[in-house]
Amino acid sequence: MLYIYGNYNGDIFNFDMAAEQADFEENIKVASVVAGDDVASAGPVETGGVNKRRGVAGIVFVYKCAGAAADAMLPLEEVKRVAEKACANVRTMGVALTPCVVPRVGKPGFTIGDDEMEIGMGIHGETGIRRGKLETADQITAEMVEAIVNDKPFDNGSEVAVLINGLGGTPLDEQYIITRKVDELLKKHELKVHRYYVGEYVTSLEMAGVSISIMQLDEELKKYLDAPAQTPFFVQL
Repeated sequence: MLYIYGNYNGDIFNFDMAAEQADFEENIKVASVVAGDDVASAGPVETGGVNKRRGVAGIVFVYKCAGAAADAMLPLEEVKRVAEKACANVRTMGVALTPCVVPRVGKPGFTIGDDEMEIGMGIHGETGIRRGKLETADQITAEMVEAIVNDKPFDNGSEVAVLINGLGGTPLDEQYIITRKVDELLKKHELKVHRYYVGEYVTSLEMAGVSISIMQLDEELKKYLDAPAQTPFFVQL
């Protein structure tokens, strides 16, 4: 069994505890992969260091590649390797325009002005890297793409997959406005987009905003990304 989850203390604690119980009570072998793709939440991981970045929408690529590897009947160690490879090659940044309201709480988890935005805010309302007045979609997109591309040393001419993720309250047509600008910027960086995914993938109730995830591909990752999938959450023919 392979656990794949985001880099949050609560998730790590609970998944580790579940893995121990599975091993002790049921003799089920468990491996874990912790995704941390949010470039806004911490600095780059030093060689041999600990990844302090949050796991956000880029984890969708990790799920997809690992799931395809498992469907191909690879052994657990190989599925874990594919998941870790996907983690190492994906970067994400987001922007929030409104808070979300957890029904049980009944009030916003944070406040942000009607004319404000926060670049780098996490999906749970974690602090971003800057808050300021609203800018155009093109300006916001350019800032996020530059941060992602500068963080990951993408090779010129390489292929990438791109996920434009609505956070729950962003209309699809606005997500495609972001997509148009992303496509323009990546061409300037000499990056070839193999696949786009646009829509609601990792949401925070009705939060308005968007995140951009970019994963560098090689032939192995491309094979698993392109593999068909049929799940309640995700369908790819």
